[in-house]
Amino acid sequence: MEKIVSYTAYCLICLLCCFKAPAQNADIRILRSINVNRNTGLDGAMNALTQTAYPVSFALPATELIVGYITRDKHTISNGWQSVAGAGITVVVAYGLKYSVNRQRPYLSYPDIQPYSQDNDPCFPSGHTSLAFCTATSLTLHYPKWYVAAPAYLWAAGIGYSRMHLGMHYPSDVLAGAIVGAGSAWLSYKGNQWLQKRKHKKVNTEVEGR
Repeated sequence: MEKIVSYTAYCLICLLCCFKAPAQNADIRILRSINVNRNTGLDGAMNALTQTAYPVSFALPATELIVGYITRDKHTISNGWQSVAGAGITVVVAYGLKYSVNRQRPYLSYPDIQPYSQDNDPCFPSGHTSLAFCTATSLTLHYPKWYVAAPAYLWAAGIGYSRMHLGMHYPSDVLAGAIVGAGSAWLSYKGNQWLQKRKHKKVNTEVEGR
């Protein structure tokens, strides 16, 4: 697990370094088109949306675990712990990358960018977007229906857009955050499947041995 997480972080760092100059130019052009020319009347709504990332992302596994333990539904409990693991991987990778890449917030490098508020921690990747896409992906994997996936990913995409609207992140920060979040959820899901298969195999072996 640690090797996979480290490899993912290494690949994202390499990708950023290889395409730093052209990506930076595209980043700031897109960000300016979104932030500088934005409808400031939407700032409050965008900030309210962006603030839902962390509460919703932690409410999902908590709800699954509470419901699972109350109803004694092993599948729901398993989903809850998988969501917890996905969020944990997301936080480790996202914040590991933040301080490894150490990229300044866009408004610190470009004075024309108008931030809604100011944070001085590194911006690559977007932590809000990472958790939002982790949550949307976990939810879709657990309940693979279009009416679950569509609003989940619409919400996650809205979080990503809000981070640019508010001048907090470059587009590449948001894209990397989406990749980290979705990838972490998928990795956790596959890991959980492997553990469940191993557990069932062990139980079957013990039964056959009696």
